[in-house]
Amino acid sequence: MKHTSKAISRRRFIGQMSCAGVGATSMLSSLLTLRLTAGAAGAVTQPTGDYKALVCLFLAGGNDSFNMLAPRQIDAYNDYATTREIIALPRTDLLPISSDGQPFSEFGLHPRLTRLQSLYNGGKAAFLANVGTMIAPMSVAEYRTNQDLIPRGLFSHSDQQFHWQTVVPQLRGGRPSGWGARVAELLDHLNAQGQISMNVSLSGLNIFQNGVNSNTFSASPAGAPDIRAYEDPVEKLAIDSLMAEQYKNLYQQGYAERVRNGIDQTETFASALEGAQLSTVFPNSPTGNNLRMIANIIAARGPLAMNRQIFYLLRGGWDAHTKVLSSQDTLFTEIDAAVGAFWDALVEIGVENQVTLFTASDFARTLSTNGQGSDHAWGGNHFMVGGAVQGGRVYGEYPPILIDSAVDVGRGRLLPSTSVDLYAAELASWFGVAPSDLELVLPNLRNFINPISNPCPIGFMS
Repeated sequence: MKHTSKAISRRRFIGQMSCAGVGATSMLSSLLTLRLTAGAAGAVTQPTGDYKALVCLFLAGGNDSFNMLAPRQIDAYNDYATTREIIALPRTDLLPISSDGQPFSEFGLHPRLTRLQSLYNGGKAAFLANVGTMIAPMSVAEYRTNQDLIPRGLFSHSDQQFHWQTVVPQLRGGRPSGWGARVAELLDHLNAQGQISMNVSLSGLNIFQNGVNSNTFSASPAGAPDIRAYEDPVEKLAIDSLMAEQYKNLYQQGYAERVRNGIDQTETFASALEGAQLSTVFPNSPTGNNLRMIANIIAARGPLAMNRQIFYLLRGGWDAHTKVLSSQDTLFTEIDAAVGAFWDALVEIGVENQVTLFTASDFARTLSTNGQGSDHAWGGNHFMVGGAVQGGRVYGEYPPILIDSAVDVGRGRLLPSTSVDLYAAELASWFGVAPSDLELVLPNLRNFINPISNPCPIGFMS
């Protein structure tokens, strides 16, 4: 999607942020206190009894995604090979795919992404080009002159992971909620009888699912969290007695209720999983084992009474300042096999049209090489897999792979042509967030689009 620069001045931008109240963590908390009102209003029109799930696969460390999705058309490939030098992949190794709507039609996938190529060619996967964290549309000239438009801590791992997961890149630190949690709080009424939280993490606590009025259920490839003390009858009786006590101190009472709720959820979860084993074989890898568990949890959606679920899975190892080619060989082999098996499992369960997996990462990496690998950059490429994905196409604007191009802010660090806000809006809209509620999830969204008239701004979801 092409961004039209709005030439937002420092005074006008600060005024907009002050009026919208997006400049502080406290305002995000206030926004989310509106969730009961928004949820009640949405309950009139939102469907019940259906099922949808989002699966966020976070490639932590900064995926060098211009080797994941590279030009294969000869002129564009020559630019790529010249720019990337020793970290360029041979054209004959790239797996061919094609797309309309880009400056050229011939693309190539990393040679280890064979299942992803098949899903793409079958219309079940798509790519989004040059997406990254942004506060508002901007040009390279504005990047050099208007500090208020630059995400805080740009090129920093921790800051950009924070911004991808909160979608509020003018903040740095603190405890604002993640956009996954904000979606869950708005749509909590759709899981009225749900036995666990809508948000399920296979990677422990995370920003994406951190909420003001919600919690995250943590699982592992082995299943439910292990509560060893609760297995002993004597200790179980003691814990139940403590949890049943009525405490005068509100903090003590609240803590007891949370522990009791956590124990109950864990027992229910473990019971539901017993009847949800699948025949699909997953690779024995970190990503494979975690996606296998996510598939099993989806298969148990009936006993768990879940109509909506949001999963989070982190796979690290992408910070390749050296040996980027060998590192990606290993990681893409793992990701491709695991995502392929996950798709097979969704087909086995019969929910392939109701589940969408999407990737996120800190940032892409420099087009230029440091002599051994690549360094921290900005806009990059991502993929989405699911039956509801309008697949077989590269969305957004694939940039020229050239140093000093119109979108290069230095060393081949690319100014994103699509903001994370638009990426998230597309997914949230498909998931069931009403257009009128999208700004509760994505406070900067109106800097890019009118969410009421254009709630699906990219078009990759049906």
